[in-house]
Amino acid sequence: MADAAGRFAPTPSGPLHLGSLASALASFLDARAHDGRWLVRIEDLDAPRMIAGAESSILKTLESHGLTWDGAVLRQSERREHYDAALARLAAAGHTYACACSRREIADSALTLPNEGVDGPVYPGTCRAGLPAGREAHAIRVRTDLEPYSFEDVAQGVIEQAIEREVGDFVIKRADGPYAYQLAVVVDDALQGVTHVVRGADLLLSTPRQLHLQRLLGLPTPRHLHHPVAVDANGAKLSKSAGAATLDPAAPGRNLFRALGVLRQGPPAAIARSSAAEVLAWARHAYDPARYRGALTVAAIEES
Repeated sequence: MADAAGRFAPTPSGPLHLGSLASALASFLDARAHDGRWLVRIEDLDAPRMIAGAESSILKTLESHGLTWDGAVLRQSERREHYDAALARLAAAGHTYACACSRREIADSALTLPNEGVDGPVYPGTCRAGLPAGREAHAIRVRTDLEPYSFEDVAQGVIEQAIEREVGDFVIKRADGPYAYQLAVVVDDALQGVTHVVRGADLLLSTPRQLHLQRLLGLPTPRHLHHPVAVDANGAKLSKSAGAATLDPAAPGRNLFRALGVLRQGPPAAIARSSAAEVLAWARHAYDPARYRGALTVAAIEES
């Protein structure tokens, strides 16, 4: 598959931790297994979340762990004209509308409680017919319908979701400016020629929303592979916002060994103290995404 391409798309809101390294490693191994390009994209649209120096730290960490990317690093903050064009196309076709609802109003009038894997309660369509008199828009939403979206994830099997019932019309741009992840990611994946999306299982149920936008915009749908995410002793996903420990810069081989454990790849104890190059060589030979099946979370592999 000479035209295969995967990507790692971190948000520069802090340094990489074990969970984010595992995600980078999973997408890297998958791209190389298909003789494809591995791209790095910096998702920096939400300025208040950005931390000075985080992007440089992330790129240096990838390099020190032998995860070398192809081509230039892409930054979403430099690509707003592409999102503007996509939004204009959706609006011209009648697929979007302005929404004045606050989060509290949505919570109070929601049709159902939040579904697992979905951010917030199901939007009831309050502004579908137009903004209430005297109200200003807080966001732009895309119209959905009850037709189920179905896709087959390489590891997790067939996933189906009726977006209107389970999510509701979702936000693609906030009134204060930033584009939502759902729109930006489908535009960027298409423009970069991404064919293989490999990411954590916490994003599994956001995929139908991306399929919906790809269909409306006439964009190709990549192959999807969702790997287990690392969780702490309490079952919470490791994250920068929750204070996940940063990686030991002096032990890249050990970090990769632990990341392989998160990915259920079963690295032998004999390579636990090997160099990053040696661990990667083993991983590229032994990589088997079938080991992700049936697992959405894996306890973080601690130092022994």
